[in-house]
Amino acid sequence: MRQSDWKLIRALPLFCDMSEANFEELVSAAFLQRFPQHVTLISEGDLPDFLHIVVEGSVELFSVHDGHETTIDIIRPVTTFILAAVIRDAVYLKSARTLAPAQILMIPPQTVRDVFGRDAAFARAIVNELAERYRGVVRSLKNEKLRSSAERLANWILQADALQGLRNQIDLQFDKRVLASRLGMTPENLSRNLALLNKHGISSSGRNIIIEDPAALERFAKPNSLIDG
Repeated sequence: MRQSDWKLIRALPLFCDMSEANFEELVSAAFLQRFPQHVTLISEGDLPDFLHIVVEGSVELFSVHDGHETTIDIIRPVTTFILAAVIRDAVYLKSARTLAPAQILMIPPQTVRDVFGRDAAFARAIVNELAERYRGVVRSLKNEKLRSSAERLANWILQADALQGLRNQIDLQFDKRVLASRLGMTPENLSRNLALLNKHGISSSGRNIIIEDPAALERFAKPNSLIDG
């Protein structure tokens, strides 16, 4: 693993304040692996084999029930998943697969729990991360229940543009089907909502979304820090 990758992981809030000896124990038990696109990394209902950290690429968290599938989240570098199952030694409530070729660091769960039990800074960081994930779930619920599907899409576009450097252009790194599922709509609804947003400063072609009038889009989206963070 490159030294720059170790530094990125060490800088994560989860690891930055823990002792050097305990960090060394975690990473010495870990291994780094590359996965191609569309590989299932974990399956809901299974017990955790590892704490996963996305170093490169992207990972889709999803769930399936009675023949229906939904996207729960999209994980980008450098981020852990699914921490709660690892700490509780409980079954996964979500599955995960690579959306693009990915590099994943995997730490055995017992090692994580052992260090959690004796490193106070690491334990506090885990509590903080779990609390932030909980708040993220609350925001997601508010987004779904308080906004129309078009408003959810508009706010997602604003957030995605911010993540990609405020270029007023979003280059999707995954199928629109995944985006539709993440936003709680069908692919057909996504197409209709993109067309609806044409009059609010948006144009799209394939996997490219152009923000032609940022002010008009923001007026329609009505971003809210208590929902969007």
